[in-house]
Amino acid sequence: MTDFDFNYGVQDGIATVRLDRPQKLNSLTFKTYENLERLTRELAREDAVKVVVITGEGKGFCSGGDVEEIIGELLKMGPEGHRHFTRLSCDLIRNMRNLNKPILAAVNGMAAGGGAMLALGSDLRILSERARFAFLFVRVGLAGSDMGALYLLPRIVGQGKAAELLLLGDTIDAHEARRIGLANRVVPHDNLMQETYELASRLKNGPHHAMAVTKELLRLEADLGLEAALDMEAAAQARCMQTPDFKEGYQAFVEKRPPRFNR
Repeated sequence: MTDFDFNYGVQDGIATVRLDRPQKLNSLTFKTYENLERLTRELAREDAVKVVVITGEGKGFCSGGDVEEIIGELLKMGPEGHRHFTRLSCDLIRNMRNLNKPILAAVNGMAAGGGAMLALGSDLRILSERARFAFLFVRVGLAGSDMGALYLLPRIVGQGKAAELLLLGDTIDAHEARRIGLANRVVPHDNLMQETYELASRLKNGPHHAMAVTKELLRLEADLGLEAALDMEAAAQARCMQTPDFKEGYQAFVEKRPPRFNR
């Protein structure tokens, strides 16, 4: 895929989505949103893909919605057009969270607005030392309730820090993102993709069913009480105990060798 404002390819079970508008810091257009929403929906049926990596071309990860091609056009629309767009952008995040395959964001520069949400919608965020985050919605007169920000961000950085980031719209650097839990890792800029793919390879070689169940339950249990969560975990873990991967994990441990999980 090269005509969608991003490049897409699969190698050895790892799919890479590389946003490709470097002259505009990979800002998003309506077309980009539409094609990313379609791709993330279709990835659920792509058996050859085990892990997904999202990154940006050039100096930025993604600067959010293009000022002219999205914000300017939204100002010309009525309520129906606004609703269509906000549903589209939320459907993209829904697809990412519902996809039972790990998604890694390799944040190589600025991640602002919708770009910050692409990273937030991923499961793991690996940041270059040059990376920055800004949840800019209030800075343009919009609520912080954009693309699931009010649901996801407090669960990652806590209610107080989420309120600060969303109400002020300030930019934070990679090390502050790591300090508050927004970044899983911060690495030297030149090592970003190497370290991201090493982590992606570890996930690709892991037990896919068990990881899919883990991601699913992380999502479902976020809104459950303890009793319901324990019941759900007990049922899911019992099912995992019936898989070949569970037996292989035990055999590998006993034989003191790396596990060879079912691919």
